[in-house]
Amino acid sequence: MSTPLSRRTAVKLGLLAPLALAGCTAEKGPAADADAATGLAALGDATPTPLAHATQFSLDTYEGGFRLATLASGDRLLVVPEGAEPPADLPDDVGVIQQPLANVYLVSTGMICLVDAIGALDAVSVSSVKAEDSPVPAFTERLEDGSVAYGGLYREPDYELITATGCPLAIENTNIDHVPEVRAKLEELGVTVLMEQSSREDDMLGRLEWIRLMGAVFGREDEAAEVFDDVAARVEAASQEGPLGVSVAFFYINEDGAAVTRRAGDYFAQMIEAAGGEYVSFAEKGAADSSPTTITVEMEQFYAGARDADVIIYNGTIDDGVTSLEALTEKNALLADFRAVQTGNVWTCDANLYQQMTSMADIIEDFRAAFSGTGEPTTFVWKLS
Repeated sequence: MSTPLSRRTAVKLGLLAPLALAGCTAEKGPAADADAATGLAALGDATPTPLAHATQFSLDTYEGGFRLATLASGDRLLVVPEGAEPPADLPDDVGVIQQPLANVYLVSTGMICLVDAIGALDAVSVSSVKAEDSPVPAFTERLEDGSVAYGGLYREPDYELITATGCPLAIENTNIDHVPEVRAKLEELGVTVLMEQSSREDDMLGRLEWIRLMGAVFGREDEAAEVFDDVAARVEAASQEGPLGVSVAFFYINEDGAAVTRRAGDYFAQMIEAAGGEYVSFAEKGAADSSPTTITVEMEQFYAGARDADVIIYNGTIDDGVTSLEALTEKNALLADFRAVQTGNVWTCDANLYQQMTSMADIIEDFRAAFSGTGEPTTFVWKLS
C-alpha cells in the first residue's frame, strides 16, 4: 500500500505551490491574508533576523520566543520555546519543532559540525552517519559509545529505531528530495523534517550562516552568532593576502569518463579565489550535463580548458578518489598531458572539505599553501606523488 503524501511533501513535489522566499518576510497578499485567519496570527508581529550572506532561508522572531523559519524550498517550520504550546489551527504546511529538543535524527553530514560548534550534540540520538564516516571527533565518540545510534541511510532509514527513540525532528539534506516516500513516512510517524539547503547557497559564508538556523532550532542562538562572527572574521583575514597568479582546476571523473566541475562563482570556487587561485570554470552551454552546483564536461572540452592549469585538486569526495598520480592518469590517459600532472602539482581531498564549514578559514589557508608551494603542512588537501 502506498504511503499518503502530507501537504508538506506535496509542496516538495510541486503538487502544491511553495511559498517564495523573498527577503526575511513574506509579501502582503493572498497568502498573508490566509495566514491572518490561522494560528500564525496569534503570534503577533514578526521581527526578521538579519542575515548577512544566506539566501536559502529566512528567520522571523515573534513575542514569547517563537521562531518561524521559511526555507527556499517552501517549507516553513515553527520553533516553539520550552513551556509554550504551538498556536491552534496552524497551516498544514507549517511543521512544529518543540523545544527543548532531544533524540534528534541527524542525517545531514554537513550540519554535524554546526551542531557541534553550538554545543548541541547531546540532543542527537540517531544518525545516518557511521563512526568511520563522521567528520567530527566528538560525534565519532558518541557513535562509538552508543549514545548516538546508527539509523540507516537517508533513503532506507530504520523506522523502527526512529519510532522507538521518539525522534521529534529529522535534519536532512537535499537528498531527501530524491526519496519523497521516505519523507512522507517520517512525517506519518510524527517526525518533523527539516531539509537544510546550505549546499545551494551561492556565497561561501552563506553556507556557514545556516548555523544561525541551527542555533534557533536548538535554542542556542547566542552561541551560533558567536561562532559565525568568529569564523567569518577568520575567513576575511585569510582572504586578504591577494592573488597568486595560479590557475586551479577542481574536478572528478565520473563513470562515463567526463569531468565534473563546480560552477563558476559558487562557494567552492570562491574559496579557491579567496586563497589566491584563479578557478578554471566551464560554461553550461555545450556541457554534457549540469546541476545547481556542478557542470559535467566531456573530456575533450575539459582537456582544452584545463590542460594548462597550474594546479589540480582532484575531488575525492564523490567517487573513490585517487591515491597517486598514476591512479589519476588511469582515470583518463589525456590527464598525463596536463601541466599540473607533469609538474607534480596535483592535490586531492576527501569529504571533510565539504562537511567542515566551521573550518572554512583553515581550508582557505590550506589552499593557499598548496597553490604557493610553501611546503607548509595541510589538513584538508594533500599532494599526490
